[in-house]
Amino acid sequence: MYLNVHSQYSLRYGTLSVPKLIEEAASRGVNQMVLSDINNSTGVMEFIRECRDAGIKPIGGLEFRKEKRLLYIGIAKNKEGMRELNEFLSFHNINKIELPDEAPAMQHSYIIYPFGYTNPLKSNEYLGIRQEQLHFLYNTNIEALKQKLVVLQPVFVGNKIEYRLHEYLRAIDLNTLLSKVEKEDRCLANDCFQEPGFLEAKFSKFAFILDNARALLDSCSMDEYAGGRVNLNRKTFTGSKKDDRELLEKLAIGGVEYRYGKSNKGALKKVKQELKVIFELDFCAYFLITWDIIRYASSRGYYHVGRGSGANSTVAYCLRITDVDPIELNLYFERFLNAQRTSPPDFDLDFSWDEREDVQDYIFKRYGAAHTALLGTMSTFKDRSVIREIGKVMGLPKAEIDGYTDPSRSAINRDNATFKKITAIYAMLQNMPNQRSIHAGGVLISEEPITYYTALDLPPKGMPTVQWDMYEAEKMGFDKYDVLSQRGIGHIKEAVRLVEDNLGKKVDIHQVKKFMKDPELNNKLKTGDTIGCFYIESPAMRQLLTKLSCDNYLVLVAASSIIRPGVASSGMMPAYIRYHHDPAKVVYLHPVMEELLGETYGVMVYQEDVIKICIHFAGMDGTDADILRRGMSGKYRSKAEFDRLVEKFFSEARKLGRPEATIAEVWRQVSSFAGYSFSKAHSASFAVESYQSLFLKTYFPKEFMVAVLNNYGGFYSRWLYVHELQKAGAKVHLPCVNNSLSTVSIKGTDAYLGFIGVLGLENKLMDKIVAERFENGNYSAAEDLIKRTGMGLEQVVILIRVGALRFTGKSKKELLWEVHLLMGQKAKPANHTELFVMEKKNYSMPQLVDTQLENAYHELELLGFCLSMSMFDMLKTNYRGAVSAKSLKSFTGRMVKMVGWYVCEKTVHTKNNKKMWFGTFLDAEGNFFDTTHFPNSTPAYPFRGHGCYLISGMVAEDFGSPSIEVKQFAKLPIRDNPIME
Repeated sequence: MYLNVHSQYSLRYGTLSVPKLIEEAASRGVNQMVLSDINNSTGVMEFIRECRDAGIKPIGGLEFRKEKRLLYIGIAKNKEGMRELNEFLSFHNINKIELPDEAPAMQHSYIIYPFGYTNPLKSNEYLGIRQEQLHFLYNTNIEALKQKLVVLQPVFVGNKIEYRLHEYLRAIDLNTLLSKVEKEDRCLANDCFQEPGFLEAKFSKFAFILDNARALLDSCSMDEYAGGRVNLNRKTFTGSKKDDRELLEKLAIGGVEYRYGKSNKGALKKVKQELKVIFELDFCAYFLITWDIIRYASSRGYYHVGRGSGANSTVAYCLRITDVDPIELNLYFERFLNAQRTSPPDFDLDFSWDEREDVQDYIFKRYGAAHTALLGTMSTFKDRSVIREIGKVMGLPKAEIDGYTDPSRSAINRDNATFKKITAIYAMLQNMPNQRSIHAGGVLISEEPITYYTALDLPPKGMPTVQWDMYEAEKMGFDKYDVLSQRGIGHIKEAVRLVEDNLGKKVDIHQVKKFMKDPELNNKLKTGDTIGCFYIESPAMRQLLTKLSCDNYLVLVAASSIIRPGVASSGMMPAYIRYHHDPAKVVYLHPVMEELLGETYGVMVYQEDVIKICIHFAGMDGTDADILRRGMSGKYRSKAEFDRLVEKFFSEARKLGRPEATIAEVWRQVSSFAGYSFSKAHSASFAVESYQSLFLKTYFPKEFMVAVLNNYGGFYSRWLYVHELQKAGAKVHLPCVNNSLSTVSIKGTDAYLGFIGVLGLENKLMDKIVAERFENGNYSAAEDLIKRTGMGLEQVVILIRVGALRFTGKSKKELLWEVHLLMGQKAKPANHTELFVMEKKNYSMPQLVDTQLENAYHELELLGFCLSMSMFDMLKTNYRGAVSAKSLKSFTGRMVKMVGWYVCEKTVHTKNNKKMWFGTFLDAEGNFFDTTHFPNSTPAYPFRGHGCYLISGMVAEDFGSPSIEVKQFAKLPIRDNPIME
């Protein structure tokens, strides 16, 4: 009798997860029911799958609501009905049209209107009546309605406690107090599964209503939906599986010659072996569609990076999907594709941030809107901000809520009754779905119209998006194509263009193997001179490169993975560095570790290492090993299955006679490492891109750094990249209305900052200044600029203060007087004849000059950094420290004093949960140095924002990388702003 059951996917309304909902139904003898979540079909496929396992007949549906009002419930008769309902909702979502008060005619679905609906009913339409409404039927002629009445017993909650949780959800959703949640904003307390026989008793005098509901349910069937995972992806690229195989083989074997030359028999053999697996597992279409996406992007001149486990494939390398040579790196193809692998293959295709959308648009047009959609994701209630939300709906004052969200007060809060109540509610909310969103880059291409499986949303990205996430997609049988964006590719793309525009040189950025042998590039790696370069510019990465004396591609591949938190938290990063410098001292935990991890000195560095250890040390099969690896990376949802495999790791290892202490230590390393590791192919892809960035930085540093700035930088603040541009030999100019573009531009060695980044300047005005100058020539004066662009006083004042009108030769003060006189007074028209002609007075203005310090303050305010003078020159003191960054190593073990210009910081927690910090600074010569701030010698928070600091501490050196262990630390005052005096 349950035609209107809701799960947690009725967001901020329903409280039951799909498994719990089915468990509740089974305990009350329910043998068939309809899942009809509010305005979404997120849970329908999961519901069908789980119901079958529980022996309950599942039926899919949707509840349609407009604001707070129930319009009608749609129940699918069959698979076509589910598509009908999904397409109806999708149409209104995508076109942003309100749902109509009446449902359209439907051939494969039933429509249930709430009791009280008075319009004539179509043949597939019914009235749902609740138990509380039965009294309306007494003393009423209902003969005409007899065949149209069905039981309406909604299910939103499991019990009274969950009803209270429901009220909290409604208050959070409506952003109001619990006491202000209106009756129409929440469900009824009895909107739950009833005890067996309850509804029969309530409707005993109107048994035909029960019969109608039962007949409706009996007529529905979801049998056309498969129970387990099936291939729901587009099945062919060409329209024929035979043609797909032939085309893929032709492209792959043709690519062998491009990648390896004409007579490389080893490469040809490897490609044929991979093709055999691809054919057997029916992944031809997946490869060819990926190849087609890359082909389109290349035809548009777009640069891409192919990453993910797909980079393990030599076929992918030969198709130019990736630029990583799996043979050279001895990559593990089975990590990507094997007969036992339970998860789908994975290609991550990175494009420049400003080109990805066009690639996505191509995919939608090429493969059809009905068959293509972006992948969704589901955010959950899981962080401490939920405690704040609960406190707000309870009506607690902000100060009290702040106290409950402060981790340092946890001991005080522990015995607080209100806090106990909040944490009890939080425990129930934790991990419950909160809102639908969009996956970072997943695209699905289906064989059937995708609305058979989901309704579609239209998030801000403007492309149809499925209503479930990657986990559900995988269980159903969809393999996603990850089309991602990345700033690093934007750097490379624009730098290549700037080199051609500014220097007239064409750069082939794909000659990566040549770059890897270049001693100049490898020397920059070794010394950590990598600012601006993708993935290798952070302080931690630059230190690691220095400690490893990294001077080649293979070491960089390893470094790209061991920088990840997994290796660091397992304590194996220092071991790797130590063994790298002295391999003879490697101590292997077990002979199996030496055999499998000899290349990485017994240290697990890559995801493949986890799989190898699980198989060869612990005796697990490949499928279980991969599931275990995925579980540790958060990509597998079943905790029970994961726990079973953890136990299997130990039990199987014991069967092989592994020592108990060794098993425990191997597991410690595996478990702490696997969740944050990269596959080797992933690291290799990152390393390729790093070399490409490094090549441009080495030989075209000015153009490269302009490209970094124009693609919104990377790890560091904008000012540091401007500093690097100056170090590269460019003369960097402030924005200028006669020379600047919206973005940073370079001509010869002159680089002009763009208008983007000037605080308060309007975007439309930036474009107008440039467009008008290109069309009608340079501006001759402030008045000419104002007349030709139509800008207002506020905007011209910003341009004057940032120095963009310095071409006039007038000081800022003179220009400000001029524009205020020009724009601040409106001439009044004379309406009478003057009796006397008065001679105009010529005022003698005092000399108005700009000081360098005033200009620096203007730049700090409007750009966020100074260009006219260094932060060191703004200090009140002339002291610049006793030693320089270049000489720091020679002071190892000694106390030093330095003055450093703050670059960035990183906060970490010690094993005792105390905070410590790592800082990065520039000295007065513009060179980097690093600091360590231990808890016992550091105030609660040492840093006080941008500026220069006096630093006193002991110099420590770790494998050639010096840093200062800080004992005393203070921010230095700067000269006062003369404008404020």
